[in-house]
Amino acid sequence: MIGRPVAGHSKFKNIMHRKGRQDAARSKLFSRLSKEITVAVKMGGGVIDPDMNPRLRLAIQNAKGQSVPKDNIARAINKGTGGDGEDYEEIRYEGYGPGGVAVIVEALTDNRNRSASNIRACFTKNGGQMGETGSVSFMFDRVGEITYPPEAGDEETVLEAAIEAGADDVTSDEDGHAITCAFESLGEVAGALEGTLGEAESVKTIWRPQSATPVDEEKAATLIKLMAALEDDDDVQNVYSNFEIDDQVMARLSAA
Repeated sequence: MIGRPVAGHSKFKNIMHRKGRQDAARSKLFSRLSKEITVAVKMGGGVIDPDMNPRLRLAIQNAKGQSVPKDNIARAINKGTGGDGEDYEEIRYEGYGPGGVAVIVEALTDNRNRSASNIRACFTKNGGQMGETGSVSFMFDRVGEITYPPEAGDEETVLEAAIEAGADDVTSDEDGHAITCAFESLGEVAGALEGTLGEAESVKTIWRPQSATPVDEEKAATLIKLMAALEDDDDVQNVYSNFEIDDQVMARLSAA
């Protein structure tokens, strides 16, 4: 067993998407997933057959898992083959947030200078500091993650399927199941799980923290502002951190 994801992240996500943020968050999610499809087509040399373009296959699967309409998926594919669309670049930013927590930001951008400026401003305005590439990523492991909704099965059923598929760990809660595996075996494990549990909600690589950094209530409030600011940036695809916030503190912040 590699170990479990840092506590608090699922509750943190609930805070991020509460009180009127749901529609905006959903729109942003659709935009991110569509951008990934476009990039997958472009980086795959314009190949639009998912069987011949593994990255596109994953991108489409993730979009379907989040109920992105077929028309949106088709438009994103067409944009990738058009040749006149934006040329996106994958960039990773790293830094420290309030309380010394490590933060990794993955972006897809058509303007490197704009992205760097905006993301640096997010850190600076919210008690953090952006660092050099490699300044915090050594504290994380690059692993594969496959997620399923609660209705995919009970905890024991999903655990058995994950073991059979060659996964390393499973975390189950009221929001669903997160299955992790070695980075190199993501496609193989996801394929085996699909045979037993059906189509996944998402299949992706993530940065999983090796250990947690506890954050007190004062720092936690500022940290949430930082994470929200990063999540809201149009160029940002994913944000990872190694924070650990006490459940009671998270509950109070959620009620605020």
